[in-house]
Amino acid sequence: MIYIGVTGWGDHDDLYPPGVKSNEKLSIYSSHFPVVEVDSSFYAVQPIRNYEKWASETPEGFQFVVKAYQGMTGHERGEIPFETRDAMFKAFKESIVPLQRSGKLAMVLFQFPPWFDVNKDNVNLLRDCKERMGDIPCAVEFRHQSWYHEAFREKTLSFLEEQGYIHSICDEPQAGEGSIPIVMETISNDDVLVRLHGRNVNGWRNPGNNQKWREVRYLYEYDNNELKEWKERIEQLRKECKNVYILFNNNSGGHASGNAKEMIRMLDIEYTNLNPRQLDLFD
Repeated sequence: MIYIGVTGWGDHDDLYPPGVKSNEKLSIYSSHFPVVEVDSSFYAVQPIRNYEKWASETPEGFQFVVKAYQGMTGHERGEIPFETRDAMFKAFKESIVPLQRSGKLAMVLFQFPPWFDVNKDNVNLLRDCKERMGDIPCAVEFRHQSWYHEAFREKTLSFLEEQGYIHSICDEPQAGEGSIPIVMETISNDDVLVRLHGRNVNGWRNPGNNQKWREVRYLYEYDNNELKEWKERIEQLRKECKNVYILFNNNSGGHASGNAKEMIRMLDIEYTNLNPRQLDLFD
């Protein structure tokens, strides 16, 4: 199955009627898309009650891609409120149990920082993360180009397959070592993740150091030709994998949901397991 959605559900104003409350947005979101990425889990391990709520207000079959907590991937922005690595992983795994029980956990996404390059220590860290996560489905997204350099590409993919990771295929600006190319490899017959970050090269290289850097970096709208390119790629991935998850992350200018809907239209997909859509009497 092809699951198409966006990252987060709070920023996509075109999906929601005026005056909608933030705690009502996920229910409405899941009348449009069958999958979403949880970004808040990167900044803090979420309370179990949050996942219970999110699972209860989404339809059967809805899927969550949950971003791994920043301390688990070495970002460590600010103080990490765990005394040990064991305690951190334990808390994270306990938090997502409601999604596992409801069959709504697609995977946990380990997105590593731009300075996470290919070396023995980092290979061992990847091994440690997967061992700690056990049989929980986990995807890896690299942001340092070295993992896909000619000398390491095949070894990287073989290692991820051996460890049981899901490969994350990314579309992003080609801006040196801190960006990765499109690597159309699935490494699994079951699942593959595609994340589309946009192609704002200048914003990617120089997002600024202020609090609005994210708004600069992901400011991009895919045009029809670029979406058609990805339509062909997705159709190929569908032949190779049981489940293809596509997440648009070009949120800054409000383009992600529109691009995601256009991709659904291009692929001629009609989702039947969404929440009922609110009717507009004047349609």
